[in-house]
Amino acid sequence: MTRYRQPLLFTAAALLLCCAGTSHAASFDCEAKELKPDEKAICDNRSLNDADVKMVTTFDLLSGLLAMGSRGTMQDEQTAWLKKRQECAADVACIQAAYDERLKQLAESYKNINRPL
Repeated sequence: MTRYRQPLLFTAAALLLCCAGTSHAASFDCEAKELKPDEKAICDNRSLNDADVKMVTTFDLLSGLLAMGSRGTMQDEQTAWLKKRQECAADVACIQAAYDERLKQLAESYKNINRPL
């Protein structure tokens, strides 16, 4: 049964990707008046927008599976990651690399969850 959980997690993230609108990334409103350079790049680039939706959806799903202390650690890691993404400014390749790295970290966190049997 454990082997089915990871595909389910990422299938849910993919499903939300399909339903996401273009005026909102998952983590912020693209219609906001004062977007940071990285946010503007994400809103203007469908691939980055999709990566944002996938990352936030995966983060939210994973948060629900973790114990309280682990959730705090994951939130701290997310905050540090966000600062790193913001340092990319409008560099699309840098932002994409940041999302790729964060999604890999989240997948690793999922693999390390203690599961009964």
